[in-house]
Amino acid sequence: MRDYDTAERAAFYPGATVACRCEEILDKEILGAIAAGAQSVDDVKRRTRAGMGTCQGIFCMPVIAAMVAHATGTALDRVTPMTARPPVRLIALAALASLDSIDREGDGTRENDEGCV
Repeated sequence: MRDYDTAERAAFYPGATVACRCEEILDKEILGAIAAGAQSVDDVKRRTRAGMGTCQGIFCMPVIAAMVAHATGTALDRVTPMTARPPVRLIALAALASLDSIDREGDGTRENDEGCV
């Protein structure tokens, strides 16, 4: 695969190019966030959810950074990468294996193996 500038590729289909495929965010939504005052990749993430999906910005962050750089007149190497915040906390498998019940509803109540609360 050739190393094309992703922001230039997005220019071929303005308003219809998916910038963040995990959250299905279009380039026009990114540009709208920038027009509304977003000055950084993190600002765009907070306004649009771009970069908050499964990949945590691995695929879309370069596109968003290029769009922010272009729109704000900032050099691409001066745009701060987004802060990744995984949606879950890592837990050791041993800790999971030691559980005798599971909170299936997410409401703090736990169910044992027989389905009793």
